[in-house]
Amino acid sequence: MPIGSDIPRIDGLDKLQGTTQYVDDLQIDGVWHGATIRSPAARGRITGIHFDPSINWDEFVVVDHRDIPGPNEVIFIEKEEPALAASEVRHRHEPVLLIAHPSISALRRARQAIRVDIDPLPAVFDPRQPLTPETIQYGDDNVFKRIDIRKGDPQPVFEAAAHIIEGEYETGSQEHVYIETQGMIAHRENGQLVIRGSMQCPYYVLKSLEHFFSRPPEAFRVIQTPIGGGFGGKEDYPSILAIHAALLAEKAGAPVKIVYDRTEDMAATTKRHPSWVRHRTAVDNDGRLLAMEIDVLLDGGAYVTLSPVVLSRAVIHAAGPYNCDHIHIHGEVRLTNTPPNGAFRGFGAPQTQFATERHMSVIAAELGIDPVELRRKNLLRTGQTTATEQVMRDKVSLPALMDRGLELTDYAKRQKQFARENAEHPYLRRGIGFATFYHGAGFTGSGETVLASEVWVEGLPDGRFMVLTANTDMGQGTITILTQIAAEALGVNEQEVIIATPDTSRVPNSGPTVASRTAMVVGRLVERACGDLAERAGAKGAGGAALQEAVRDWHSGNPNQRLLGKAKHQTPKGLKWDEDTYRGDAYAAFAWATYVATVEVDLRTYGVRVTDFVALQEVGKVVHPTLARGQIAGGVVQAIGWALTEEVVMEDGAMANSQMTNYIIPASGDLPPIRVYFEEQPSQFGPGGAKGIGELPMDGPAPAIINAVCDALGVQINTIPLTPERLMTILDGTNNEH
Repeated sequence: MPIGSDIPRIDGLDKLQGTTQYVDDLQIDGVWHGATIRSPAARGRITGIHFDPSINWDEFVVVDHRDIPGPNEVIFIEKEEPALAASEVRHRHEPVLLIAHPSISALRRARQAIRVDIDPLPAVFDPRQPLTPETIQYGDDNVFKRIDIRKGDPQPVFEAAAHIIEGEYETGSQEHVYIETQGMIAHRENGQLVIRGSMQCPYYVLKSLEHFFSRPPEAFRVIQTPIGGGFGGKEDYPSILAIHAALLAEKAGAPVKIVYDRTEDMAATTKRHPSWVRHRTAVDNDGRLLAMEIDVLLDGGAYVTLSPVVLSRAVIHAAGPYNCDHIHIHGEVRLTNTPPNGAFRGFGAPQTQFATERHMSVIAAELGIDPVELRRKNLLRTGQTTATEQVMRDKVSLPALMDRGLELTDYAKRQKQFARENAEHPYLRRGIGFATFYHGAGFTGSGETVLASEVWVEGLPDGRFMVLTANTDMGQGTITILTQIAAEALGVNEQEVIIATPDTSRVPNSGPTVASRTAMVVGRLVERACGDLAERAGAKGAGGAALQEAVRDWHSGNPNQRLLGKAKHQTPKGLKWDEDTYRGDAYAAFAWATYVATVEVDLRTYGVRVTDFVALQEVGKVVHPTLARGQIAGGVVQAIGWALTEEVVMEDGAMANSQMTNYIIPASGDLPPIRVYFEEQPSQFGPGGAKGIGELPMDGPAPAIINAVCDALGVQINTIPLTPERLMTILDGTNNEH
């Protein structure tokens, strides 16, 4: 069936029947179980490690920094994070020691019998707090990264502006809550150190192992096992876990498995970056945006990890999908003595677009302009430019997309209806709100060029085809959509296509499974590799049975050889990016959306309930409608939690509520009907015209929901998550003012 059709999910039956083997299901003879001993303090010097003498420690393998064969550095963007703390720690739960034992019950008892003593040092828990010499731990100011984007000259515009409107907006941290926790197995096989685990980016893990052990890449084999969810949480952290499992396996001389329980996973692994965004906007009397000054601050945690690129996407999206000739965006990500923050669905864009969409509604309220009309005047049109001066080449009409989204909800009618009902009801308040937003697909700027991703398609002797790519399926449907793309390009049915397991000894480096790049960037490489295969088989332009026959004939004449079609990423013509000035084409393509939320607020409990949600987006060509709807609905649910209930409570630099009993994610009974709609405007950059989709639905729900709450209550709310306690404080403060 062609791209755009629903085919049965390739891995669906195995998952439905429970036969899929996740990392903790894998049985390896002689396996030991590993565990991590962590810092009990947010910052300090290690003064001692005590082992309870009641335990027979001769039965255990114990690893510390002295067992590290190469540099004690985990490669992310920089190399400053140690795999095991040697003398000082920068955050609670920082790894200090590793232990392993054949019995998991013995291991659990032993974990409680080790004490790490820390001599405390002054710590930073808020990136906004003034620094002293004793609290500086990175550079001369704890700033991991600064980025400035400049377009035009805002200053003289502000001096002459009819209105200047300011606002500050705050978003909290967020836990990934993937169904399957972090897990990894390390063992020796055919002279290689083999790593199997739940990971999004096998080649990231390979690179980390090479550096850490000071060995060539062929010394390792990294294999992705089926993943029970990732959302970015299995982009960066698996490199640390792989190193830990490998260290234990090397010293034990036996296979070692490490699988975190939920509490450890929540306490120790990366989270979404908390943010503080300040807007200062010049507008004319009609509400046209004249100049924008935006300051973005992210909390990076104790180590750099992926924070610079999270900041990059955050500042690029900070001005929203709006036309403005004069813009200055300044972004910083700073150190705090908390577990490092890292990749999370949306990768910085949800934080800044929450701020922008709230600020647009604040502007509308202050000027007395309908928020719909304010956006209609300012939404980008074809030929206009973004904050990075990227010319909008997409043909999509954003005002029309917004109008269609509002039409699907009877927005104007319901707004008037709710106003009448609110005046009459003693304690229920209903409101409706929306957000217009966008998300760039693929790596930012020259990122895809630097990656130089490669995909192979192999013609097998029996006439079937195998797609070889490092891109992983973490539940989003990669296996199914790449099968569809290859089948259409080859002119065969889906049963004739196999997707190889991501295994660094077998597949080329096609880049990480992140950044809404799989369908558009990798899918396009699959298309091109299929064309190259046909040419190598002597059947250029052929497909279907003719191509299969050509493949079989090729193998008859070339026994014991591989027939591989290959494609490597090429920067599309006309796209230019200047990394130094942050000007140019930030992304090859954008997805666009309007989301509309209806809410009900109970003034007795201060609880907010989303009662209806419409998600309308333009994502190029929809490859698989059911999977696409699932991606959108899942992202909306995750963002509802971020907006209303998912509060990461930090105490002394550690997550105090690292259990599912008191970190509250939405359950099915908390969710509204989620109505998903697509419009299609095929892109030249993706297979069949597809663009990125996976991160987009994280960007819009929070501002749409909070805009709806503000509509219901007649107040301005600029902080999430909007828990009942926070809403009570806001409303009590508002009432006291009157």
